[in-house]
Amino acid sequence: QVQLVESGGGLVQAGGSLRLSCAASGRTFSEYAVGWFRQAPGKEREFLAAISTTGRSTSYADSVKGRFTISRDNAKNTVYLQMTNLTPYDTAVYSCAATPFRGASMTITQYNYWGQGTQVTVSS
Repeated sequence: QVQLVESGGGLVQAGGSLRLSCAASGRTFSEYAVGWFRQAPGKEREFLAAISTTGRSTSYADSVKGRFTISRDNAKNTVYLQMTNLTPYDTAVYSCAATPFRGASMTITQYNYWGQGTQVTVSS
């Protein structure tokens, strides 16, 4: 029903910042909560941040709290992930996903629609 496309990944030096975008299709975008996840080589997919349908509520993993900020612009059908103070440990494929639940869910199994992912590489 909804298609997601991530963009904004790339190569950044340690300590730098990067903003990822998740562009969604469909008029019902505002009815989906959206989360950001990442997966590094050899590791399981990891929850990063989520935002409710209205944008009022957000959830963050402890590993990124204070460094990453999730936001959304429903008029533009876009969710953002602003990442700061990046380290090489943040290197991974970053994906956004949508869930019909309204809250900022941290549960990966609740997400039904996924983007293709965008590579983020942090160098020292």
